[in-house]
Amino acid sequence: MTQLNTPYPSTAYITGFLRSRNFDAVQEDLSLKLVLRLFSAKGLTAIRSHIDAAGSKRSSAAIIQQFCEDFDRYHGTIDQTIAFLQGRDSTLAHRINSRSFLPEGPRFDALDVYEDDEEGGDPLSWAFGSLGMQDKARHFATLYLSDIADVLREAVDSRFEFVRYAESLAASQPTFDPLAAALAAPMNLVDTTLRELTLESLSRHQPDLILVSVPFPGCMYAAFRIAQTIKSLHPEIVTALGGGFVNTELRELAEPRVFDFFDYVSLDDGERPLLALLEHLHGERPQSKLARTFVRNSDTLAVEYIDAGEPDIPFAEVGTPTWDGLPIGDYLSTLDMLNPMHRLWSDGRWNKLTVAHGCYWKKCSFCDVTLDYIGRYDAVAASTLVDRIEAIVQETGQTGFHFVDEAAPPKALKTMAEELQRRDTVISWWGNIRFEKSFTPELCELLAASGCIAISGGLEVASDRLLNLMKKGVSVSQVARVTRAFSDVGILVHAYLMYGFPTQTVQDTVDALEYVRQMFEEGCIQSGFFHRFTCTVHSPVGKSPEDYGVRLIPLPPVTFAKNDIGFIDPTGVDHDSLGAGLNKGLYNFMHGVGLDADIRSWFPGRVPRSKVPRNYIVRALQGDRS
Repeated sequence: MTQLNTPYPSTAYITGFLRSRNFDAVQEDLSLKLVLRLFSAKGLTAIRSHIDAAGSKRSSAAIIQQFCEDFDRYHGTIDQTIAFLQGRDSTLAHRINSRSFLPEGPRFDALDVYEDDEEGGDPLSWAFGSLGMQDKARHFATLYLSDIADVLREAVDSRFEFVRYAESLAASQPTFDPLAAALAAPMNLVDTTLRELTLESLSRHQPDLILVSVPFPGCMYAAFRIAQTIKSLHPEIVTALGGGFVNTELRELAEPRVFDFFDYVSLDDGERPLLALLEHLHGERPQSKLARTFVRNSDTLAVEYIDAGEPDIPFAEVGTPTWDGLPIGDYLSTLDMLNPMHRLWSDGRWNKLTVAHGCYWKKCSFCDVTLDYIGRYDAVAASTLVDRIEAIVQETGQTGFHFVDEAAPPKALKTMAEELQRRDTVISWWGNIRFEKSFTPELCELLAASGCIAISGGLEVASDRLLNLMKKGVSVSQVARVTRAFSDVGILVHAYLMYGFPTQTVQDTVDALEYVRQMFEEGCIQSGFFHRFTCTVHSPVGKSPEDYGVRLIPLPPVTFAKNDIGFIDPTGVDHDSLGAGLNKGLYNFMHGVGLDADIRSWFPGRVPRSKVPRNYIVRALQGDRS
């Protein structure tokens, strides 16, 4: 599972590349198809039958009882609601907004926190006004889907999530045992549905080689179920595994059982390994000349890593991604959070594209800068990038773009914006950047004129001492000025925030939230999210922990996934207890609530008073760097 609203770009990139080299390549999004099959009238009937067959033991939960009591209403509204979220039936918004059309389960309780206005009107008028009918209906429809997902999780598969399905079976799992046990267990309704979709896809395309992309740990279990189905009925079909999760966590793969499901496992950018693999399968290259690929030795059954050392395909030559074969009109635009910036991740069909390969900065000590997808920076000319943009718009009919770079280079964005304007190419776009001083008010104005609607970037720990330690290359005052420059031209700004970094104290954490409060108060940022710092073996902290004042906790023997690694911080701060206060404060700030409250009031326990001057951000915006 990745996103419901837009295709994940990995298959689009690989399909476009393979077709540019004259290979007959097609793509399927079984993640989307699984959701659409389960969340349909037929799918709900199957869920209800499963509940009835399980008896009282599984049906005693309140959410399941409510679902069964209101089943006829769920069954009678699901197909229409899905069509509405796909943009096929906009007039249904009137009935959804009546609050009498959709059955309402526990997820709707969240609406109770919004009080009616003084005249007894709509409690959500602050978010949608009197004319935001479509958005309000999407929010209600999203809560409705979340209720059904909760039923599915409670009654059928406790691991079910829209985005993080069964990720605990794969994420940083040192052995294959948990995943192997899950794959050996009897199939549940989700499994059998995925099996049906896999077989339908095989029948439709008659492939010789199947590539499965696993960008996140929440895709791994399903990927193996897909491969299990293929190998059980069509062992002659060659299967290969790749994607972001593989590149990050399976770099030391030594588990032979993986190759009961996949014949090949490749690392990093897929273009070069695939060309080598296809030549090998066509008898034009020996196996010993594969590129960045794991195989199982047929004699010893040991896992071997083969890399002939050939260079990667330059970014300028990878071709244009294609969405051909992906049902663009079937994706669901959901609206789970009411913040206007947060909604971009789940609402709208964005063409995902990269401005450049890798990160031009590649110094941040918390980041996996030693891995290829970050460490190898490779840019293209603005004309090439805009050629790709125009080709994608022509193919998809969609003019929205999400640039998914780790940090899009300001120089490249400037030349792209100028080229878009020169050609009169109209798009809307957003992406991730570093809040560096190159983003002047003049550049921000140019980017806005080219179609930029939103920007996300890392403020991280919001502490100059820690920003320096993590080699972020920015300061709090600089971030304030850059974010305000974007906001002043109408570009929404999202801040990635972090807590629990090595040597971060309670005082640092309290001060960080005060900096964030002031930035909301001054209109510098419109949304944010606090991530708990995790040390990875591929980051500078994981490589040289002594430079950051911490000691790593040794990992057990690893034959499968290896990424996250624990560490001992001499400060001894209980960061988990502080996380609740950080997220509570941030949630309220995003809704314009509590901006004048004492920052300590958001934390459940006693914390020190902030040492940040109340006018720090104001002074920073005025140019005072002290």
